[in-house]
Amino acid sequence: MGQRKDYYAGNDKMYVATDCIVLGYSTDSLQLLIFPRKVEPHKGEWSLIGSFVKEDEHVRDAAERVLKEITGLEKVFFEQLRTYGDADRDPGARCISVAQYALIRLGEYDHRLVEEHGAYWYKLEDLPSLVLDHDELVRDALKELRRKARYQPIGFELLPEKFTLPQLINLYEVIYRKKLDPRNFRKKILSLKVLTKLDEKDKSTSKKGAYLYKFNREKYHQLLESGYHFEL
Repeated sequence: MGQRKDYYAGNDKMYVATDCIVLGYSTDSLQLLIFPRKVEPHKGEWSLIGSFVKEDEHVRDAAERVLKEITGLEKVFFEQLRTYGDADRDPGARCISVAQYALIRLGEYDHRLVEEHGAYWYKLEDLPSLVLDHDELVRDALKELRRKARYQPIGFELLPEKFTLPQLINLYEVIYRKKLDPRNFRKKILSLKVLTKLDEKDKSTSKKGAYLYKFNREKYHQLLESGYHFEL
């Protein structure tokens, strides 16, 4: 990228950052990836994963860069949450943050990279206080996850490729933080016809075992295009 003429030189300057609320699911809890902040102010305190956006970089590309650098993953599910722009949100400088929330299957990321960056997975119920307005970002991301999980099958981004219906029910109970009626949930999810039943069973919890399923993305998109309205 060549030298860009600054037509706005007489105006105030500010930084643009992207902060990533990286969520993973493990058996009975949602977990958040955080790390000790590496720069002042608040150096050493717990922070979301993030970075300043480079001058020649799209905000989305900046988020993808951060996720790849720390987890080793590409093509991760993530969506823009909102922009946080309070004038005093960062004592280091005037800085606007474009927050993204990402969903990662625990077990697929590069453990070595995460450790090298000093990052850790924390259960949400054990989460320490975060720097700046990052606690607010996490709360907003969870609200958005719960809202979208009712109308879009984004919960499948947190499960392994093959899963049982009890595992799926448990995931949604963790997302909503409440018990669901297993019979009604099973009936509802199967009526959507977006699951493919496999001739395999998971026998890790019982001799009889539970059938494994896969999420059928092609079927889901076909139904969407036909005007079908999902609600779990």
